[in-house]
Order: sequence, then C-alpha cells, then structure tokens
Amino acid sequence: MSFSIGVIGLGRMAQAILSPLLEIGHFKANEIFAVVGSNESVPKVINEFHSDLEVVSSQDPSASQVWDAPIKLLAVKPQQFHLIKEKSHSNFLSSSKKSLLISILAGVSLEKLQSAFPSHNCVRAVPNTPSIVRAGLTGLSWGDDVDEEERLLVKAIFKPISDVLELEEDKLDAFLALTSSGPAYVALIAEALADGAVAAGLPRKLANHLANCTLAGSAKLLKEKDLHPAELKDMVASPAGTTIRALRHLEMAGVRSALIEAVVLAAQRSRELG
Repeated sequence: MSFSIGVIGLGRMAQAILSPLLEIGHFKANEIFAVVGSNESVPKVINEFHSDLEVVSSQDPSASQVWDAPIKLLAVKPQQFHLIKEKSHSNFLSSSKKSLLISILAGVSLEKLQSAFPSHNCVRAVPNTPSIVRAGLTGLSWGDDVDEEERLLVKAIFKPISDVLELEEDKLDAFLALTSSGPAYVALIAEALADGAVAAGLPRKLANHLANCTLAGSAKLLKEKDLHPAELKDMVASPAGTTIRALRHLEMAGVRSALIEAVVLAAQRSRELG
C-alpha cells in the first residue's frame, strides 16, 4: 500500500496535528502509516486516537515501510533522536530521490537532521497544542535544499490548523518557549484564577467556566483590536479600584518576572535538548 505520510512517533503533539486534519478530510486514515515505540502502545493509540489508522510498533518488521512515504513526520522525543537515526539508516540510503522530512523535535537543528537523514530534505516545524481545535501556531524553518514546491506542501499541511510563520532557525527556540510551551502557562493561570474564585465563594464548575471564558475573551479582544497588553490593563484598572489593588499584589508577588523567566528557561531547555 502507498502512504501519503509516514509518522514516526504518535504522541500528543503528532495527534494534535493529525486529528483535525483527519476531521476535515485533509488526510484519509488509509493515507497515514504510523510507527510507535512499543507493542503496548499500538492498541492504546488505535483505541484512543483513530481506529482506522495503520499503526505498528518499531519492533514490527513492517515498520520500515514508514520510510517509503514521500513525507515523513518525525515526532519522537528529542532524547530518542539517535535511536531513530540508527534504525532508519539502512532504509533511506537506497533511495535515489530525496523525500521530505518534517521534524517537530524540540531543539534538534536542521544541521543535525540533514546529517542524520541525508536522503531527505528537512524542515523544522514548531506547532502548538491549540492546533487540535484549528487555532494553533506553527513556526517553520527550511533546510537548504527544500524547494518552493515543498515549502507550499508543508504550509498546506499546517495552515488548516494554525497560523504559519516562516522563521530563521535561531528564532525557533524562543518561538517554542512562548507558543508551544505557552498553553501550559495559560492553563496554570486559568486554574489559579478559578481557585481564587472558589476561595472567594463561587462553585468549582462555574469558576472553571468563568476563568476559561475570561482568558478566551481577553485574548480575542487583544488580537482583534490589536491592543498592546498594557492598553487592555489600563482599560480595566480604574483609580483606587479592585483591579489595581489586585495588580499591585501580582507585581509584589513577582508574577510578571516569573512568566518572563519561564519563557527564557523553556528556550534554554529547548537548546539543551538539541
């Protein structure tokens, strides 16, 4: 069988990319061939993600078929990169025509990818989890030999689920630290806000709902009105009011500095993983 895309690693981020693409019909299940790390992972992925997907473990002899697909999505953990390189080596050396490899591995450079996969034109992609609901962000950096047709093909994969930005590779770690790790920071803030509302007297379910709506509405206002965050803050905080008192406490607690350092540390860790 001929597959349009071979997926090496089918964790949460790969699923966040493929799930909406399958939902909108950008790919059909029979066009995807996926390899996961262990035999135990196969039924779990099939049952929890997509029952019609062709999924095998890396120990299965048929796993080598993934390297026959014209497009590969490399989505293992960065720490597993050397294992994929070793296992794939014998498979791609015989290929005379370069195919396309899209890596979503944090920190692993194009230079390392091109060295490890010389029979592929390599692309680094940094997507984020809101891609699941087609509200994601994806940063792309191109290998030296990626031509315009291949660039359009890669962008066509990510555009239905995210805003796509083409970036110089040295910007990707910071992009990841903000956009890819960012949903976790936002989730932490949402949880803390809801906890505060519960402490102030609201029921838990209502507090969670209101916190989520407040974050979503604020983000929409910032984006659609193209506001600087300080403008929105000043719109809300009136003299000697409730908001300015709360903001004063947040500043004294170092919330702003903590968020800045969180992004910086995530970018540093991305570089370390590479």
